[in-house]
Amino acid sequence: MSSRLAIFHPAGKLGLGQNFFGKDVANLDLYRALVAHGGFEAIDILTLVQVGLDQVAPALTQGRPTTTKLGIDSILATQRAVAAGALLRGQPDLADLAWLRRQNASDRAYSLVGLIHTIAPPASRMSLALNQLAPIQPWDALICTSPAVQDALTEMFEAWGDYLGHRFGDGGRRAIPKLPLVPLGVDGARFHALGDRPEVRARMRRELGLGEDDVLVLWVGRLSFFEKAFPQPMFAAVEEAARATGKKIHFALAGWFPNEPLHKPLYEKAARAYAPSVTTHFLDGNDPEVVGGAWAGGDIFLSLVDNIQETFGITPIEAMAAGLPVVVSDWDGYRYTVRDGQEGFLIPTLGAPPANGQGLGLAARHAVGMDAYQHYVGAVAQHTAVHVGRAAHALAALIADPALRARMGAAGRERIRTTFDWPVVVGEIRALLDELAAIRAAAGDVEPSHRVHPVKGNPFADFAGFATQILAPETPLTLRPGADPANLVRTDLDSHASVWRASPAECAQICGLLANDQAATVGDVLALFPPARGAALELAIVWMAKLGVIDWL
Repeated sequence: MSSRLAIFHPAGKLGLGQNFFGKDVANLDLYRALVAHGGFEAIDILTLVQVGLDQVAPALTQGRPTTTKLGIDSILATQRAVAAGALLRGQPDLADLAWLRRQNASDRAYSLVGLIHTIAPPASRMSLALNQLAPIQPWDALICTSPAVQDALTEMFEAWGDYLGHRFGDGGRRAIPKLPLVPLGVDGARFHALGDRPEVRARMRRELGLGEDDVLVLWVGRLSFFEKAFPQPMFAAVEEAARATGKKIHFALAGWFPNEPLHKPLYEKAARAYAPSVTTHFLDGNDPEVVGGAWAGGDIFLSLVDNIQETFGITPIEAMAAGLPVVVSDWDGYRYTVRDGQEGFLIPTLGAPPANGQGLGLAARHAVGMDAYQHYVGAVAQHTAVHVGRAAHALAALIADPALRARMGAAGRERIRTTFDWPVVVGEIRALLDELAAIRAAAGDVEPSHRVHPVKGNPFADFAGFATQILAPETPLTLRPGADPANLVRTDLDSHASVWRASPAECAQICGLLANDQAATVGDVLALFPPARGAALELAIVWMAKLGVIDWL
């Protein structure tokens, strides 16, 4: 079992901020869980920006003591991933990381593990497809968080690989990463505590104007009809359930609108049209206190998601951890996390026929830029049905029977404890890392035809034909008349990109060698410095030639 792990988090700093997405919550919670429950001796965060450990560690540990040593470095510090044996990232595009691994180490140096949050955007699907063209190996993996994603991605890779075989005439299968099924998780104890607060429940319900026998139905999540769920079926189902039971029903939607001035009125109008007898509340999903109060004050969780953007669904497992029975659409990850009749009810959904030609039109308009992704994915959702009658029947059964609510709420918490609590999920990730390490250890060495990406390679090589000539060991060098080696940097422009070339002291030393006839060519200069400084010295020579200090003709 590996004692280390490297995580690629491009932004460096960790946190949610305002108007966060589910993937942001999932990644942050996963990283925290790996620190808290992974049992690693060390975890290194590799980034694209320069940040200090003090800007990262508090968000990971949340002030709790840990025996895991935390480190931070650049993603270019490949030795950290080599030492760990695995590099995890919270996104599925591994292609560039695979090339970086090959260029800086070797294909067998460590495993790459990505995490899939959505497979709906065509641009995301293309980035996934590019994994099949990169030096991805059998010891790499893309974590699928639900069986629906696992199946859909397997089909996509098979079709894409088949196309590539026919297109290039070799008929061969391209390597794809492993596609293991590992769910996302939830901090069961935290949500259990949030849900079991009688004083908060009483206050929250009082503030919303609920009577003692009133029932509060709760939605938590982004209030986006084009990327999450059209609300009309939920409003209609709550209204029908209220009429069937004769109970006073409140429906609270805790979340945030992508464009509140434009979208909130649309939701309010839909609520009046489809649920006129139900009191609807819109709660600030950016306020943790408000959302925490909703978990305590709610009676039933409702989420009739209809969008292909969804793949797992964090909020239903949060609801189960909080002790609420759930009524959710029978849709991709939801049908994996919720068992119909046990933790709640799965409501049947209806999709358009696969052969319907309008789908090709939708995809084509988005592909050429005529329609934004939101229009594309929203159009698919608008033509995906959730059975309003079944949803109303499920809600009515729970509204009328507090004992049923309690039984299903308790079953949900047990489901979390055994399957979706973070310690359980982290254990599955540890097992996956061990499996990948075993595959890597048993494999033979890979002899790559290209160590550097042929398309995204070294610009000095890719564009060598642009210049009149190329600096070479035999290139003659002289100090130009009037050159002042002590005053090389005369403007801010002269300092640009200085990190890539030799230091000012080394530049002055080069000028001294040329002035004293101790060197006449590039090769002569390089021979007088440590070999490790060669590349930086070459760029310094070209830079000084650019500034008119050195002549090469």
